[in-house]
Amino acid sequence: MELLEKLNWRYATKRMTGATVPEEKIDHILEAIRLSASSMGLQPYTVFVIENPELRKQIQPAAYNQPQIVESSHILVFAAWDNVSEAQVDAYMAHIAEERGIPVESLAGFRANFGGILSRSAEENFNWTARQTYIALGTALVAAAYEQVDATPMEGFNPAAVDEILGLKEKGLKSVSILALGYRDEANDSLAKAKKVRRTTDKLFVKI
Repeated sequence: MELLEKLNWRYATKRMTGATVPEEKIDHILEAIRLSASSMGLQPYTVFVIENPELRKQIQPAAYNQPQIVESSHILVFAAWDNVSEAQVDAYMAHIAEERGIPVESLAGFRANFGGILSRSAEENFNWTARQTYIALGTALVAAAYEQVDATPMEGFNPAAVDEILGLKEKGLKSVSILALGYRDEANDSLAKAKKVRRTTDKLFVKI
């Protein structure tokens, strides 16, 4: 029940106070992201953790001047791989082998499962890697609620502009979403005390 109560408490915060989220809470949210589910465990994305106020000011116009970009404590930019390469898959196999203390050759069957991904176009692969970031984003939202840190997920920004600011093209990445983390400004956020509205259980779920 504690988790459900905290999920009921959370909402997409529109205004934040600028107060700093303790490092321990940020670390817990980031660790939840690291542990998040991902197809075949590949985690084909990088999450940029941006606390620097000047950098966030640079990003704000690219996010259509949404106030949370600068009023938050941190923003997380979820950036997906723009493609999936043989080298990236091989590095992942090597990492599994090292972590589990097994020969990399024993992963040949698992490695073969990536054949379909590696044969696809870059556009198809980016569409897939971008969807993977949303799993991590959802985990981050739940973790933030658990830590009672306000969080605002954003797709409303100019990805090309954010990519340029962060130099993502050179890193083989493209920005997909932004998550602002901070504390709600109840005096200036009209939704701070509004009742959460969601579809009713009987309309959302079909039990068969």
